[in-house]
Amino acid sequence: MDANLLVIFGFVLVISTLAFATGIVIHRSQVRHEERKLELQARAEEAKAEKARYTKGDYGTLEERVRVLERIATDSNHALASQIEELRDLQAIEDRTAPREAAR
Repeated sequence: MDANLLVIFGFVLVISTLAFATGIVIHRSQVRHEERKLELQARAEEAKAEKARYTKGDYGTLEERVRVLERIATDSNHALASQIEELRDLQAIEDRTAPREAAR
């Protein structure tokens, strides 16, 4: 083989290796960008679903709890301990029913 032919072959080999490496780096960057874009879209959808969930009636239970807490805070009689226990019982009931509702 001619020496010039080897130099040309080596030059083409180096250039093609650099081109492929650059292509791989660019492709990985694009894939990361797409993954991040999809992740942000998923978070936005979750936020919309959470907002829709609260507008459909979860505020009712929160308002009820706030009313009870306000009554407990403003009421100075000895029934405070029993009302706190009632709230704990309600929370225990909700904790038991939450996995069932999530499974649906």
